[in-house]
Amino acid sequence: MAGPGEFELIRRFFRRPAVPARAPLGIGDDCALIAPGDEGVLAVSTDMLVAGRHFFDDVDPEALGHKALAVNLSDLAAMGARPIGFTLALALPQADEAWLGAFARGLFALADAHGCELVGGDTTRGPLNLCITVFGSVPPAQALRRDRARDGDDLWVSGTLGAAAWALACRLQAGAWPDTGDAPLIRARGRLERPEPRVALGLALRGLAHAAIDLSDGLVGDIGHVLERSSAEAGVTLGACLEAAALPVDPALDGLPEPRRLELALAGGDDYELLFTAPASARGQVLDAGARIGLTLSRIGRIEAAAGLRLHDPHGRPIAFHARSFDHFR
Repeated sequence: MAGPGEFELIRRFFRRPAVPARAPLGIGDDCALIAPGDEGVLAVSTDMLVAGRHFFDDVDPEALGHKALAVNLSDLAAMGARPIGFTLALALPQADEAWLGAFARGLFALADAHGCELVGGDTTRGPLNLCITVFGSVPPAQALRRDRARDGDDLWVSGTLGAAAWALACRLQAGAWPDTGDAPLIRARGRLERPEPRVALGLALRGLAHAAIDLSDGLVGDIGHVLERSSAEAGVTLGACLEAAALPVDPALDGLPEPRRLELALAGGDDYELLFTAPASARGQVLDAGARIGLTLSRIGRIEAAAGLRLHDPHGRPIAFHARSFDHFR
């Protein structure tokens, strides 16, 4: 007996009641119609997740559903945008109903938590591949763009760093997830497979932070993007100084040698925390914003009018480092 067809899969696993305030027309037509609301402009971002490249073939499908949307919501958070809706393009090797059911549970649990509606997409047969395009809204003057950092700004980061990259390294080395109750690795694996998009923080930083970016490829590389864009926008050369002792290294890494902990925090990737800059005069307001949403924020350095990225110890002495962030084509 033949399994369900494409449109039956969409109806069974992905069609939900419409929410008119966000999408006057959702799944079922050639295009969705999206209402941006009263906040100004649409913020739009797309991310693709490819089996064997972004996730393991044996990944828990519920966790994959969560992460597929989380990495896109993280982009909205970095812009200070409020989620509205998303589309999903999904290539499947086969119509596995148990897998799809779990994937949809993870996807919609996070979507519902952020009021983000699935408004359309596509399904086809092929190697497992997920592509989500997410839509949000933000007042243009309050968008947290990468090109707004200024000389003298504090550098801040949310949450903790390095655990997801360590989990990935452990899995690659072992070839499978260890069948143990190793608490640090369990925590780190959760950070890898179920990142939490910092949407509430992005909204709280509107009108307060100057620039922001989400940490997907590693702290060093993502700071570099902010410095490059902000230098071009301001017409000056900007760099940054980081304080090694201020980096919020995840406690899952406490048993590792210090150089390895530092490397993972600087260049590990997959953290999906927010890095942002704000004027020194706003330190109290930034900490208050973190307290209101129950999220730890760490001041890790400052923007300077001098090219390059520098790392200092607690005595102000430079620390040599050669960390480089992830690049798909290196």
